[in-house]
Amino acid sequence: MDHPISASTAPASIREDPARFINRELSWLDFNARVLAAAEEKRYPLLERLRFVSISASNLDEFYSVRIAGLIGQVRAGILLRSSDNLTPAQQLAAVNARTRDLLQAQQTVLSDLREALSATGIHIATAGALTPEDRRFLDQYFMEQVFPVLTPLAVDPAHPFPFVPNMGLVLALKLIREEDGGAMRGLIPLPAQTSRFIRLPDHNQASAGPVVRFIPLENLVLLFLGHLFPGFRLSGSGLFRVIRDTDVEFEEEAEDLVQSYQSALKRRRRGVAIQLTLAADMPEDLRALVIEEVEAPEDQIIVEPGLLGLVDLKEIIVKDRPDLLFKSYTPRFPERIRDFGGDCFAAIRNKDIIVHHPFESFDVVVQFLRQAASDPNVVAIKQTLYRTSRDSPIVGALIEAAEAGKSVTAMVELRARFDEEANIRLARALEAAGVQVVYGFIGLKTHAKLSLVVRREGTMMRSYAHFGTGNYHPITARIYTDLSFFTTDPELTRDSARLFNYMTGYARPERMEQLVFSPLTTRRTIGTLIDAEIAAAEHGAPSGIWLKMNSLVDERMIDHLYAASAAGVPIHCVVRGICCLRPGVPGLSETIKVKSLIGRFLEHARIAVFANGAPMPNRQNKVFISSADWMARNLDWRIESFVPIHNPTVHAQVLDQIMAINLRDNVNSWELDSEGHWHKMPPSDEPVSAHNYFMTNPSLSGRGSALHGQPSDPLREANRSRKTFLTRD
Repeated sequence: MDHPISASTAPASIREDPARFINRELSWLDFNARVLAAAEEKRYPLLERLRFVSISASNLDEFYSVRIAGLIGQVRAGILLRSSDNLTPAQQLAAVNARTRDLLQAQQTVLSDLREALSATGIHIATAGALTPEDRRFLDQYFMEQVFPVLTPLAVDPAHPFPFVPNMGLVLALKLIREEDGGAMRGLIPLPAQTSRFIRLPDHNQASAGPVVRFIPLENLVLLFLGHLFPGFRLSGSGLFRVIRDTDVEFEEEAEDLVQSYQSALKRRRRGVAIQLTLAADMPEDLRALVIEEVEAPEDQIIVEPGLLGLVDLKEIIVKDRPDLLFKSYTPRFPERIRDFGGDCFAAIRNKDIIVHHPFESFDVVVQFLRQAASDPNVVAIKQTLYRTSRDSPIVGALIEAAEAGKSVTAMVELRARFDEEANIRLARALEAAGVQVVYGFIGLKTHAKLSLVVRREGTMMRSYAHFGTGNYHPITARIYTDLSFFTTDPELTRDSARLFNYMTGYARPERMEQLVFSPLTTRRTIGTLIDAEIAAAEHGAPSGIWLKMNSLVDERMIDHLYAASAAGVPIHCVVRGICCLRPGVPGLSETIKVKSLIGRFLEHARIAVFANGAPMPNRQNKVFISSADWMARNLDWRIESFVPIHNPTVHAQVLDQIMAINLRDNVNSWELDSEGHWHKMPPSDEPVSAHNYFMTNPSLSGRGSALHGQPSDPLREANRSRKTFLTRD
């Protein structure tokens, strides 16, 4: 449901028209459609294309369990609060439902094409009719050993009520006939999430043309051996269904024990209200009626699906033994400049600031930094935020090692990292057991800033080393997400980092900050001042401009401020991966604003903001910032976030002249947003530029070291070359 603004509308009314905003929920669905479109990219290997289908399905599941759950709750409560584009919750829900059904159909169409293409390469999802006697013997043993013990067959009758189906639960509904008397019975078999959805069959006859990889879905396996579960019955009809539930977590704001409160909330999440019910199209009508009645999903959220249910599970088919169907393996570079100092992170950072560009440069730098801090006898204190991390996190391991070595270690653990709450409770308890001072932060604010602070005794002085990140301390996602890790010993930034930690742990509101900007107190005001400076420059005929890179651009006040800058003539380039509620290119409103999105092999996650500051762009005089925050009200007003200025010339050039310039030049992975709110894939170019390929093959300015012979001795020389190249193609 788009609301294009007429070019003939008077500028004053344009700036008050709700149609100047794109609906947030529909913009998100557009983003997920771009993800699915990657599954149709012929230049990608087949299994990687299948991965994009799985990702789009996973995205949609989370979207429904969080965002659409909220809309449904508003509709049920009779709330008429309108969105920024002037739609009621009911209107938004209707528009979302229509767009979602198109997306679901597109997923099945893409999957059908991919299954055909994969079959031609020897990868099959087998049907029961295609199984050989050897397959059946293997599956019989597999079923009895791996599946039968964890299945619970359930009768549904007055003595056996319909069971609770958990969030994302897949259930096989059955119509059964008793063989001895012909009596009918209805049954259910919940498919356990702990068992593989796709079971790989052995290749009994290795083909000379190459390996054959075959899978059978779990639901088909269960039907194949149904006699083991319901002996004395025969099947007369069946169908799969799947439930998505509201996963929003509420907790008592005055809870004395935040951990206990969250554990209770997580239990309530598992029993959340049904938000969406998907039923297989081949399910008999009477079974379908039973499931609909018992699950009690909203009528407009009941979907009959003719294809495979639970497409997120397709990731299980992505096998490593078919490297010909996967992206060529990529090993992140370890910054040569740290190698120049014998791997001593402290010596390298002390010599000069460094920024590490993940996943093109290794996350091991962050791990090594903290491991060295843990083992270094001169380190006296470590402070660390933890929002999301892995189960066996080397970061957590380093903090535990440091605490056990007698260092003062403080970990700021955010319990409200959605879907990671349970993992964060576990790691918090492990940290506390080792002697780490664990703090859970503010009740009303999420801690989303990515900060490390290491205090080291060096001679007669104490020197602090700070790390500011745009992404999570998660070694797995750091191989997929494009993020920035900035290391510095700048005294002003390290003092500011200490002040921010004090604010988080003791509510000690900083009297002043020397350089660091942070939410919820100063980010919005500072960005507003920076935009105002560009407006003033444009009005006085001086060079002006704004370059932005983020995941989501939603905040109405920020968007209106960018519109005001555009009206003043400030050229604005935005790289927005996901949601974008700003409408670019509207005469009288946003004529100077361009918006693009990069969707490719890696997930764009870094946040960067650049302001011309009286000089053409790109230029050493431009003001450059990296941030943990998107431009959303929650990040600016309801979270602890960092907005970090970059001053070091080499790091400044890397962020501006390499990362931002190449992102803006990319024409391979890019989509452009038009004034009517529609996204268009950029057409092929005679000079293709892929940001991901560029960063995979070119060393970063701040990370390269003396081992890279033939590089300019002055790192800014390459930056200047990049400036000229960018300016000739802008």
